[in-house]
Amino acid sequence: MALQISATNPEHPALLLELPWHLPLEEWPEEYLVPLPRGISRHVVRYARAGTEVIAVKELAERPALREYELLRDLDRLGIPAVDPLAVVTGRLDAEGAPLEPVLVTRHLGGSMPYRSMFETTMRPATMHRLMDALAVLLVRLHLAGFAWGDCSLSNTLFRRDAGAYAAYLVDAETGDLHPRLSTGQRDYDLDLARVNISGELLDLEASGALHPSVDPIEFGTEICARYRGLWQELTRTSVYPAGKYHYIERRIRRLHDLGFDVAEMQIEHSSNGDTVTFVPKVVDAGHHQRQLLRLTGLDTEENQARRLLNDLESWMATQDDHAPGDPLAARPEVLAHRWVRDVFRPTVRAVPLDLRGSMDAAEIYHELLEHRWYLSERAQHDIGLDTAVEDYIENILPKARETLQPTSRQTD
Repeated sequence: MALQISATNPEHPALLLELPWHLPLEEWPEEYLVPLPRGISRHVVRYARAGTEVIAVKELAERPALREYELLRDLDRLGIPAVDPLAVVTGRLDAEGAPLEPVLVTRHLGGSMPYRSMFETTMRPATMHRLMDALAVLLVRLHLAGFAWGDCSLSNTLFRRDAGAYAAYLVDAETGDLHPRLSTGQRDYDLDLARVNISGELLDLEASGALHPSVDPIEFGTEICARYRGLWQELTRTSVYPAGKYHYIERRIRRLHDLGFDVAEMQIEHSSNGDTVTFVPKVVDAGHHQRQLLRLTGLDTEENQARRLLNDLESWMATQDDHAPGDPLAARPEVLAHRWVRDVFRPTVRAVPLDLRGSMDAAEIYHELLEHRWYLSERAQHDIGLDTAVEDYIENILPKARETLQPTSRQTD
């Protein structure tokens, strides 16, 4: 049997051919290896160099290796935080011609740590809470995508610092399964496994003296369940608002942003009692909103500005007759986006006199107007509309802002 390398990138096979595939992973020479901390695994795992890449190599049987490889590729297409699959190597033989187990090759996740390495010095309970939060968010993301993990645990997760918090990444998809949608029973099964696994892992740390004395392993295992259920409820519940209370929708979107999720789609169904708004959340990568807004509208903005403008665009599109199900234009968001720029964005920005704008660009002005509309609507307890917000902003906010800046300008002169 000849050595076979199935890879996602045509450049990788040439780099991987340099590695000693004729040796079991346990016998690989140090010259090929990278001394990085490894978590506990049922398989032999090694970190190695492949050109300029640092890769993780895991020995396992051919069928599960190929299956996990495809599942990781599916998760990558879905935008789920997981390790990046590079290749599966089969047909390995030792020096005597005896077969060796195939291997799954993934890219090392830079800056990440397995949980046991993080507990080499006693971790404070507050930091542990952030780890549980990160793992709960990962599990919710997987379930929203229809992925049943089958073995959620600290051992099968890598953690990376993320602006003072932690981001969790799936590192082992061997037991996973992808479905169009998960049932409540499938989600509960995953969640119960997570509770049992995490409590057991923390009990092991407690026995080794690596756990903070105030931490109860059982309580922390249960904590992920509470955090998960709160997230799932916020992300999937149907909200029913009275007519005219569209600022409630904005409040819901803000809560989702605070939880680290973005609203990629909204469906509004009109009824005699009010508006039923169903949010379908989608987790996106950094810079996504900038790229999406630029593609749809040609507006080049900062990320937070783009997120805010896209939310307004999405809300506006959902109120247009053209956006109704069954209409051909519903599948052409770029047409509606062009109309939004022409009929909403530009006229609104132009309503603000040039001499009052200061150094603010068009996207920042529109963002400020949306924020002011939100504030006034909250105070009035009904949606006051964009035109009213613009009038009040020009009359009451911009003059005060100029008065604040004038003394500084005179001192500079």
